[in-house]
Amino acid sequence: MRDSPISGQTVLVTGGAGFIGSHLVDALAPSNTVRVLDDFSTGRRANLPTNITVIEGDVCDASALTAAMAGVDLVFHEAGFVSVKGSVEAPYFSNLVNANATVAVLEAARENDARVVTASSAAIYGAPETVPITEDAPTAPDSPYGIDKLAGDHYARAYNRLYGLDTVALRYFNVYGPRQTAGDYSGVISTFVDRATNGKPLVVHGDGSQTRDFVHVDDVVQANLLAATTDHTGEAFNVGTGVALSILDLATLIREATGLRAEIQFTDARTGDIQHSCADISRARDRLRYDPQVALDDGLRRLVATNQREQLAE
Repeated sequence: MRDSPISGQTVLVTGGAGFIGSHLVDALAPSNTVRVLDDFSTGRRANLPTNITVIEGDVCDASALTAAMAGVDLVFHEAGFVSVKGSVEAPYFSNLVNANATVAVLEAARENDARVVTASSAAIYGAPETVPITEDAPTAPDSPYGIDKLAGDHYARAYNRLYGLDTVALRYFNVYGPRQTAGDYSGVISTFVDRATNGKPLVVHGDGSQTRDFVHVDDVVQANLLAATTDHTGEAFNVGTGVALSILDLATLIREATGLRAEIQFTDARTGDIQHSCADISRARDRLRYDPQVALDDGLRRLVATNQREQLAE
């Protein structure tokens, strides 16, 4: 990961104790005054350095958000309900935490004249007509989560047009890396690594021919830092690698990375699972100078090594 181009600023990271947010905090804390707003429903205090200010609260709580936003120069909005399945089960809650909270963050940023870099998602595209997917591709989200993220994406750009607020929306593809919790709602890489290292089979839905664009969290942090300094505000950018890999090939790579011959177990395809997804990152390369650095095989080896160290420490 590149050194942070940001220094001497007061920075808020919502959801800063979570997976992506905590890596952003690590990059920012050495040379900025960093605040974290997190309710710790999924984030962990152990993810945070000691030289920051932590405000324990819900991003939907107006008083907590007002306190966290007071006097900030820059906001990275990472807080949210990151679950497609969960959003189907609880669409109102998903909308509240993902869409409504994004508007609240943008409004508070407008009052403080603070730039906002917000986490959007590849889920806004739904099942793409063609791959790789450009930012101008049709948006047809097929879950409440995708709809919420699309609303926040639109709002971020609208605040730039209507109020002159510096905003950038980053459309994350399949992010992986340390601190991502394995489980039903997490990324497939964290789940596969957890299962392989615990002697469990790698469960592949369908025939495993589905493809995804897996991007390391270090590269996502790079994209955020570049978005925080770019002149290309009021825009949205894909954040991926531009390389697609099938789920079956991913399972094979994880077996190689762990050195364990975990069984690959096939089960029924998931309803509504899209077949192919891959980012066209030309716009981010050209306008942000975004350049993903972590190759998947290297990222997997690093993740496995981190998990093994953590298991030994327990």
